[in-house]
Amino acid sequence: MSSKRSSTQNSDWCTRYPGSSPDLANPLSPKWNFKIVSWNVNGIRAVIKNNGMEYIKKENADIFCIQETKCPLHKIPSEAKVPSYQSFWSSADKAGYAGTALFSKISPIKVTYGIGKKLHDEEGRVITAEYDKFYLVTAYVPNSGQGLVRLPYREKEWDPDFLEYLRKLDSTKPVIVCGDLNVAHEEIDLARPETNHKTAGFTDQERSGFTKLLSRLDYFLVSERILTNVSDQEIRCGVTGSDHCPVVLYLQI
Repeated sequence: MSSKRSSTQNSDWCTRYPGSSPDLANPLSPKWNFKIVSWNVNGIRAVIKNNGMEYIKKENADIFCIQETKCPLHKIPSEAKVPSYQSFWSSADKAGYAGTALFSKISPIKVTYGIGKKLHDEEGRVITAEYDKFYLVTAYVPNSGQGLVRLPYREKEWDPDFLEYLRKLDSTKPVIVCGDLNVAHEEIDLARPETNHKTAGFTDQERSGFTKLLSRLDYFLVSERILTNVSDQEIRCGVTGSDHCPVVLYLQI
């Protein structure tokens, strides 16, 4: 489910105001009691300036993940703190670049940063929080960049290593992955797919790598064995402050 802001949002997937109960889509899980939200904020300081932290408070999710924070750890504004949440931050070594954060009302059993490989872990792209019944991984997947300069890295290094990391987690307990995965998986995800096969995020190589990921995990993404715990999902297209919209997952845990 793409959350890149668009001038034409599908009303069946899009809820403009947080706080209302969704139409429950999965008859095997008729009720939800747990909510996870993911949002690419395109800069934590910018989203604070645009009153985005008030939306985070209003959404009142059990876990709220953000990506592309673009802020060193020692410069995270005090306004980024949210009452009743523990916060965990991972920043890139390069100032003003990438970065992820996770806000949790529930104390995780353990929190780790990166995927255990120095090649990838200097950009603050992954936070993993372990809970009783699942792992939650929030990720800001590398973009192939203008001219696809990072496509070989994405295809040969990141994609297989990230998949291996998730498979290792999934061998212990179910995994929920959220974040900006920087790929449009199917042609339906783009307005003009026929002219975009050499565009970052829609190359055949990136889509193939994502297909391999989905052979183990299903969208949001969640492990197949907890798919029946998924009640519904929504896109908050009415939330401003970023060029992406927040994505909401409802679960029965």
